[in-house]
Amino acid sequence: QLHTLNTAAARTNVLESCYADVSLLAGLMVDKAVYHLPLYRQHQRMLDAGVKVSRSTLINWIQKGIELLRPIYRAQWQHILDSGVLAMDEVPIKAGVKKGAGRIPGQMKQTYFWPMYGEQDEVAFTWSSGRSMAHAIEQLNGFVGILLTDGYRAYTQAVARLNVQEVTVVHANCWAHCRRTFEKALIYEPEGAQQALDQIAKLYRIEQSLRDNELDSAARLSYRQQHSEPVVTEFFNWVYAQRQRTDLLPGNPLAKALAYAYERHTELRVFLSNPDVPIDTNHLERALQVIPMGRKNYLFCWSELGAEQLGILQSLMVTCRLQGVNPYRYLVDVLQRVSMHPAKDVIDLTPRVWKTKFADKFLTSDLDKMG
Repeated sequence: QLHTLNTAAARTNVLESCYADVSLLAGLMVDKAVYHLPLYRQHQRMLDAGVKVSRSTLINWIQKGIELLRPIYRAQWQHILDSGVLAMDEVPIKAGVKKGAGRIPGQMKQTYFWPMYGEQDEVAFTWSSGRSMAHAIEQLNGFVGILLTDGYRAYTQAVARLNVQEVTVVHANCWAHCRRTFEKALIYEPEGAQQALDQIAKLYRIEQSLRDNELDSAARLSYRQQHSEPVVTEFFNWVYAQRQRTDLLPGNPLAKALAYAYERHTELRVFLSNPDVPIDTNHLERALQVIPMGRKNYLFCWSELGAEQLGILQSLMVTCRLQGVNPYRYLVDVLQRVSMHPAKDVIDLTPRVWKTKFADKFLTSDLDKMG
């Protein structure tokens, strides 16, 4: 006689020797990265609910969970580097305690994220210990195309070095950053600064027309050359003329703004010859706001590894938002799926591809099913 043996379903825990359900792990990650809730507050909330677990255990769980996501992050970063147009910036994050003579007790190191925004609405928050040319080159390893930045000199130097190495990278600059230099000069030289701002405003009205009319690449190129190019030419003719003024001392804010535009005139013209280059990096700045917002709550990362892991998590969480993917649902699925998915196809687990392959049949946890 045959008997049926009923057993409890296997727990949907994804960490070895850990009884935390995947839903708890995903919830901890989403609360920290998406809602900027520091771990000590999450820990206090759990204690208030009667869940007794140490904060160090929670940290350990999150770190191990992020390591499961690292291959997905690397695949996304590589796909971003395959873009023809790449926007890039750098954002400070304090990570790790300074060591050595002369340090202030408890003083944290200044490190940096280098957020990159690819052509298909994906972001990678790569991390490094500094913001020099060498660090920029390291983050851009393998990139060929147009690099759009805020005009920071390390990018100019990095592009020059890469091109010497026969890597073709064209440097484009952001008009919003150029505009801000003239805004700072308004108080001191209102007439001259306003002339510059009026010219730049014309460019933005043209860009708004492009968006409103939803033109294809060829039409955008033609429209920019017909309408934007004369404005840019007039603007730089004005810049050249203003720089001849003998009453503007080098320390004058308007003189500084004029020098900023003059020194970057080649990079500021790149968008005229490539319809896929945005006029500014505002789309990237919106995406990277998660870092300064997070800093207001958790202030710093205890270690450099912690900063790097935060960048990995934010890369996927911000991209989820850009792709219209629920970040919690995504994490519950991929944390389970990554260990059984072919390594050669790990790109499938990035939010951009996941939403087309798995979003309609996503994996859930046992606890979610019970709820």
